[in-house]
Amino acid sequence: MSKSEKQKLLIVEDDLGLQSQLRWHFDQYEVIVAGTREDAIAAIRLHEPPIILQDLGLPPDEEGVDEGFRCIREISNLAPMSKIIVMTGNADYENAVRAVAMGAYDFYQKPVNPETLDLILQRAFHIYSLEKQHRLLQEKQTSPLDGIIACDPIMLKICRTIEKLAPSDVTCTLTGESGTGKEVMAKALHNLSPRKSKRMVAINCAAVPENLMESELFGYEKGSFTGANKRTLGKVETANGGTLFLDEIGDMPLLLQAKLLRFLQERIIERVGGREEIPVDVRVVCATNKDLKQMVKDGTFREDLFYRICEMEIEIPPLRQRQGDKLLLARHFLRNFIEQNNESIQGFTPEAVEAIEAYDWPGNIREMENRVKRSVVMCDDKLISSEDLGLISEGNFSLNLREVRYNAERAAILRALTMTEYNISATAKLLGVTRPTLYDLMKKYNIAMAND
Repeated sequence: MSKSEKQKLLIVEDDLGLQSQLRWHFDQYEVIVAGTREDAIAAIRLHEPPIILQDLGLPPDEEGVDEGFRCIREISNLAPMSKIIVMTGNADYENAVRAVAMGAYDFYQKPVNPETLDLILQRAFHIYSLEKQHRLLQEKQTSPLDGIIACDPIMLKICRTIEKLAPSDVTCTLTGESGTGKEVMAKALHNLSPRKSKRMVAINCAAVPENLMESELFGYEKGSFTGANKRTLGKVETANGGTLFLDEIGDMPLLLQAKLLRFLQERIIERVGGREEIPVDVRVVCATNKDLKQMVKDGTFREDLFYRICEMEIEIPPLRQRQGDKLLLARHFLRNFIEQNNESIQGFTPEAVEAIEAYDWPGNIREMENRVKRSVVMCDDKLISSEDLGLISEGNFSLNLREVRYNAERAAILRALTMTEYNISATAKLLGVTRPTLYDLMKKYNIAMAND
């Protein structure tokens, strides 16, 4: 088995003789050895080993602080999903129990019995593998629609709405800022509908010149204008039997809005330069980043068309308002780019995680995808830093201490839940509270589980 295929095992032991013995015995693993707490933390950041075998009897630091328990606490905070197995002296049962209470997975008392230690490690690797598979399944459950990565309660509610609307022919309009995923939602509507076997045809109303928009939508007959050398079908007719996606509908010219309204009412089109009325069976989905209601008041968008296309309006929130989605999306994009580029990057630094959570993401998901892609190219280490992402954390200043405390505690809980992928035990460990206390805090701050 090559080194890259072996499971990683970190051994934290200051005895050089025992280090050598354990390294030799566990040759089926990729063994990383650390003799001090500092070396162990560095190895955790660099290699992210799933299992750590740690001697609880590490020598104290210069100030007399117990390095063994401090090492357990720091590893638990840095890698809450990793399994720590502590080795203790024969008469040190109380400290072993204390270590487990602090976050260690299991303990083993010296002298070392290789066969027993093998069984403990095999079980730890097996449990870690099962938990990893569970997290992946849970992530899929929090992404109910193909292509949509979300755990925010509002986004999950929108996903359920999409699922309910998909089987119908209700004309839907998706609103929200640029880069929030409106086209992905439109594709989900199509793919969940009975029309999924037919085409979904998209047209960006802002990208087509006004004088070409009508022929682009409805097609044209041969000789209808200069350059019309043959009959050409428009987007509407091409989408027959499927879905027509009108992106940036707010940029459609007023004169064409009337023709679009007639089509939506009658489901009949006429090609430019033609007289034949052509019936078309198509489901229409629209999207815009503009305020259509205000445009109606300003007279730049027809009121009758507004009510026709907004049989169901779905507003997609910007990324900055989605609780827990920032890091979830960042990790999703990172995994994709790592696979595409065969990179050895293993994740984000804690500072990068903080920067991702603190940043407002004015460009929404599109900006995040671009920044993560750039960071994969720029990163020279195993972990992506905030500098690789080009992010600088900027906190909001407030003199209201109650508000500061409320926002800080709620944000910390949400961040911890996201970092542990909503594993309650790991989150409680990360925050330094008990499970009942964490449940009470989640109730206090109105934080729901990702799949609630």
